[in-house]
Amino acid sequence: MASNDIFVFDTTLRDGTQGEGVSLSAEDKFKIALRLNALGVHYIEGGHPGSNSKDMEFFKRVKQYDFQSKITAFGSTRRKHSVAEHDMSLNRIIDSGVKVASIVGKSWDFHVTTALQTSLEENLAMISDSIRYLKQKGLEVSFDAEHFFDGFKNNAEYALAVLSKVQEAGADWIVLCDTNGGTLPGEISQTIHAVKQSITTPLGIHTHNDCELAVANTLAAVEAGARQIQGTINGYGERCGNTNLCSVIPNLQLKLNYRCISDEQLQQLTTTARYVSEIANVNMPVNQPYVGNAAFAHKGGIHVSAIMKDPKTYEHIVPELVGNKQRVLVSELSGQSNLLFKIEELQLDVEKNPEKTKEVIDQIKLLEHQGYQFEGADASLELLLRQQFGELEEIFTLESFKILVEKSANRKVTSEAIVKLNMHGDTVYMAAEGNGPVNALDNALRKALEQYYPDIRSMHLSDYKVRVINEKDATAGKVRVLIESTDSNNKWSTIGVSENIIEASWEALIDSMRYALIGRTRVETHTAAPERLGIINH
Repeated sequence: MASNDIFVFDTTLRDGTQGEGVSLSAEDKFKIALRLNALGVHYIEGGHPGSNSKDMEFFKRVKQYDFQSKITAFGSTRRKHSVAEHDMSLNRIIDSGVKVASIVGKSWDFHVTTALQTSLEENLAMISDSIRYLKQKGLEVSFDAEHFFDGFKNNAEYALAVLSKVQEAGADWIVLCDTNGGTLPGEISQTIHAVKQSITTPLGIHTHNDCELAVANTLAAVEAGARQIQGTINGYGERCGNTNLCSVIPNLQLKLNYRCISDEQLQQLTTTARYVSEIANVNMPVNQPYVGNAAFAHKGGIHVSAIMKDPKTYEHIVPELVGNKQRVLVSELSGQSNLLFKIEELQLDVEKNPEKTKEVIDQIKLLEHQGYQFEGADASLELLLRQQFGELEEIFTLESFKILVEKSANRKVTSEAIVKLNMHGDTVYMAAEGNGPVNALDNALRKALEQYYPDIRSMHLSDYKVRVINEKDATAGKVRVLIESTDSNNKWSTIGVSENIIEASWEALIDSMRYALIGRTRVETHTAAPERLGIINH
């Protein structure tokens, strides 16, 4: 192991699932494990074998795949006044077939006497017996010294005695845990320096974010000598979460010159973070460092003017190093620099009409005054710009739509939408049902379009948000609808504004479809039977 090598221990599938609102099926866990393996983490903690059916299924599935990462099973030390060989938790780890065990034990005397209600000597025996038993079975053992930093503050002699027993029993890693998340970076550093005076077993660090310091504490621990970092993707975890690996890894690798994963794997960080967010069904904060959608987004005109000259003026790293990208937001606060950047990005020809830039800025300001927010709807902004510069094909036009909503005493509410479109000179009628008016409209529009553009089947709506703009007008107030759409390669957002929520939804919906169809090849349908296609020719 080189002096600058750091081992990444991911506990998203175990500790991360203890976070509020995070629930993963066995299939979810397996999918995430494959992504973590591709990212290059060294250890993937899959859960507690035997504690629930999901974890049991996960450990069965991972046996069928050749992981480069070491799949790790979690458990606790043997029970008090028992024998390690007969302990169900330890034997379940062995039976799971993993090569690495991560077991947790108490290192704070207060927890030993209060939570475990046993003697300090028995706790040491529990730890020693458990590690020796697992090592006899040929497993690599990582010991999580729970509440170590609190234990060291209150009784340093006993906390160090725990670590000495762990080392004596032959553990491969000793992981110091800030379980309550209340320790400061300086304390982390001082404690690890003290530990290294008597402990030679490689050290790891496991911190929680209760003081918004989990990342800082992990960095302090590494600089003090820890060589394994434990954390979760996006910082998921109990209470305020765990160390966010999406911040720790690039900080260590790009700022402090440690090596966690390869440079190529680091470029997968953003897609991995967003993938895990989708699987966990937890929205990522847009301002999440490194991997968030706004991490390299620029809105102020002065900022944009500067980054057009050199991105280093307002970006601390090259976004592509972590798989992210630079974004420029256009809003009523924007100057010409923002719009010119966007126009250049879209390769629109501003030379043909240099006055168009000011016209578009004025139009954006007017629309935002009416309630639009294009900084959160890049796709709608692109459509607006392409239309203004005469580079947007009118794929379809709406002639009308109707929505029927029915509720009877013995049935749930049902919705049916009927749309009438003009598609390249043909009038197309299409009807579809949905679990709500917007879903019915989406289904009807999609059925109409896929006859001409079959690729539209790969696109679906991933999020739908409604906000009342002027709440004082109650039900007569304007609403802003944001729709997020995705296909196998991209994700985009569109916007609609109206006093009528259906109209606002329709506006955002058709923008999402129009954006999806840019550059798609149309299928000629004139040879098909009009009645099969729902087409009436004028």
